[in-house]
Amino acid sequence: MSDREKKLVMFFGLAAFLLVNFFAISWFQGQKEKIARKLVDAKGKVTLAQATADSYDTVVDEMDWLADKSPAAKTGQLVATELETYASNQATTHQLEIKRRAIKPNDETGKYFHRAKVEFNVSGRESSLYSWLDRLQMPDQFKAVTSMRLSPDAKDDTRIDATVEVEQWYIPLVEDAEGAPPEEAPEPGPEAAPAPTPAPTPTPAPEAATPEAAPTPAPEEATPAPEAATPENIQPPEDE
Repeated sequence: MSDREKKLVMFFGLAAFLLVNFFAISWFQGQKEKIARKLVDAKGKVTLAQATADSYDTVVDEMDWLADKSPAAKTGQLVATELETYASNQATTHQLEIKRRAIKPNDETGKYFHRAKVEFNVSGRESSLYSWLDRLQMPDQFKAVTSMRLSPDAKDDTRIDATVEVEQWYIPLVEDAEGAPPEEAPEPGPEAAPAPTPAPTPTPAPEAATPEAAPTPAPEEATPAPEAATPENIQPPEDE
């Protein structure tokens, strides 16, 4: 092999070595970045799990309370009506004057709970108003006063005008595909004996036509043929 051929072989060998190293380094860098991303994700999951474990002792009591106090599923219209009736009765019991009350549209944006809302404008003494508000703030029944505005009565300084918004959280009643609430299946009763099948009524067969029953056509009268003209039959015309 000549010196020129040896140099050419060494050149191609060096070029192949450099290409292999280039691709190997590129692959190694890609794998390194991929492992680094996985490591960051794993650290985030570990941090979240640790935070959840640290707060478990605090959250478990709330979860137990929610499972124990969770209300039965109802329709939003029924919950709003019951809330309005309850607040109205409590206002009457505590000698408050109801100036205005209204059922507001329900908030149905929650994933598990919806909210029914009512608004009251009442007037009364301070002690009566506070007692009424205390009866509306019922966490164990998922009722809460979410908005309140107070102002002195223009005619009587001993009375307070209050505009209060009360909400109640509830679990919406799930409806079936036809739009009706699910109903409990009735218990199966004793099987009734099958009703007897009525026997078919025989249909009389039509009478066959017999020679005696067939009507006989009346004979047609023969029409006499006209007589042929003969010399004896021809009569001479009479003279006028």
